[in-house]
Amino acid sequence: MAYGNAWDNRRVRFLSGPPPYDLTYNDVFMVPNRSAVTSRMQVDLTSTDGIGTTLPLVVANMTAISGRRMAETVARRGGIAILPQDIPTDVVAQAIARVKASHTVYDTAVRVSPDTTVGEAMSLLPKRAHGMVVVVEDGRPVGTVSEVDSAQVDRFAQVHEVMSTEFPRVTTGTDPIAVFDELSSRHLEAAVVVDDQDRLVGVLTRKGAVRSTLYTPAVDPRGRLLIGTAVGINGDVAGRARALLLAGSDVLVVDTAHGHQEKMVESLAAVAQVRDELADDPSVGRRIPVVAGNVVSGDGVRDLVDAGADVIKVGVGPGAMCTTRMMTGVGRPQFSAVLECSETARELGKAVWADGGVRHPRDVALALAAGAGSVMIGSWFAGTYESTGNLVTAADGRMYKESFGMASARAVRNRTREQSGYERARAALFEEGISSSRMYLDPERPGVEDLIDQIVAGVRSSFTYAGASTLTEFAERATVGVQSASGYDEGRPLHASW
Repeated sequence: MAYGNAWDNRRVRFLSGPPPYDLTYNDVFMVPNRSAVTSRMQVDLTSTDGIGTTLPLVVANMTAISGRRMAETVARRGGIAILPQDIPTDVVAQAIARVKASHTVYDTAVRVSPDTTVGEAMSLLPKRAHGMVVVVEDGRPVGTVSEVDSAQVDRFAQVHEVMSTEFPRVTTGTDPIAVFDELSSRHLEAAVVVDDQDRLVGVLTRKGAVRSTLYTPAVDPRGRLLIGTAVGINGDVAGRARALLLAGSDVLVVDTAHGHQEKMVESLAAVAQVRDELADDPSVGRRIPVVAGNVVSGDGVRDLVDAGADVIKVGVGPGAMCTTRMMTGVGRPQFSAVLECSETARELGKAVWADGGVRHPRDVALALAAGAGSVMIGSWFAGTYESTGNLVTAADGRMYKESFGMASARAVRNRTREQSGYERARAALFEEGISSSRMYLDPERPGVEDLIDQIVAGVRSSFTYAGASTLTEFAERATVGVQSASGYDEGRPLHASW
């Protein structure tokens, strides 16, 4: 579909007709429709991309964001995370195995032995949002340590000297509402979960108990959490794809900044062939979906679908870490890109992921209204406990994590570490993207689950305004209008009086 016909035959309706120019998420708004959907809880957010997620949310395959902790946490709430392409294959395989071994309801505990130092235990505390370290001996929990327990304690003291031995303990299968009630009555935040042999299974917080009744985990046919992996278009693409599928990856993402190029088509075809060959292998046992991108036009969608893609990743330049548009002038406003690409994909029986440009829950809703099967989020999730970076405290006391773009000099160094010094130096001259950016943790929403709650609340409400209970209905019923910059600004809340 040519750009000039980008608005023809769209499912989304324009309030006053489409404009003669492309649109970002900020440029558009939705108009309420007459609705029979009376509650947010009537809304089903199951993705239409065929991946199997119960939420249309994907964590971008960025090194500073997506790792094992992020993957298992997001999958418990119904989304999926994609591990980056620049991580060694054996390390990715280990991460997949650990995610597959994680419980679908209970958060993985931060474990230490009784002789672990307090300093080491406290350094592990920010790895999870539940704020508790479990002291384990012979597989059984013997105590817990929190920041309060370690206050004013020598960092070289051992945790058995400061741990609390009076901690709430529940067995697997206990009704989450009962756990919530018990924790609330005792004014406690989390319980240790054990099996019938008193061996540690995980941790369940008060919020976790509530979330377990509101969200449905994204799981594979064997009931294990979903996880995806990325493959680049250089090197032994087919070999890496084969290894990742045999390791248990549920999705393969063939990823490069310019997805509409010959090398992408060749690499994608090779990956699709490997996928098809392994569909009957006992260790895979099914046809694994392949995602490819990034593109911003209907022509790009067609070419990648013809090469074997099931889902097309859409977006060039809208990401917070991306400088492509300023460096090259190449890209396209994201709402229009998703709109055109999703229509073409629908005609071909395929789906798209809207990748980039998402900064508020409204943007997720607008991407879904434009026809996306799922929405990929990167930088927004970087400032959370679960992202891969180390937590740092700034001079003003605010906590942050460093993030960087996947075409930045920092990312290029990671991907070219096995090349010669000269080749690496040459590649570094042509960077795009930010190499270091501070992503501050929101004190109100420091965990990725907190952000998911916020996103889902907004998106569910959008569906009720549109009168839709599913993603398909939402894309069909959504009515959008075009607004000025002041119109967008009018909708922003004020956190202080004027």
